[in-house]
Amino acid sequence: MGTFAVTYAYSAASTAGRDEHRPRHVDFLQKQFDDGRLVKSGPFGPEEDPGALLIIEADSKAGVEALMDQDPFYRNGLVEKRSIRQWNVVFGANTGADTARN
Repeated sequence: MGTFAVTYAYSAASTAGRDEHRPRHVDFLQKQFDDGRLVKSGPFGPEEDPGALLIIEADSKAGVEALMDQDPFYRNGLVEKRSIRQWNVVFGANTGADTARN
């Protein structure tokens, strides 16, 4: 099982579409969280370019891509740019560094 950082970049022109599809987007993310795939997620702050960060646990990058292709924001063309990168967590919950301290 690996950890992946997914970033979304939104264009300013997608605001109305994101508002329209947000309930389905949130439902999708809630299901991923409830199923243990989504670790954390949220939009960037108001002083940042519009976008979001999602931390996903999965077996492969291809699996994350297939999963995130189902996000209503992505399916409706509201994500201008998406990146998926494997993230090797060193500090944080459930890492070797945490275990070593205990």
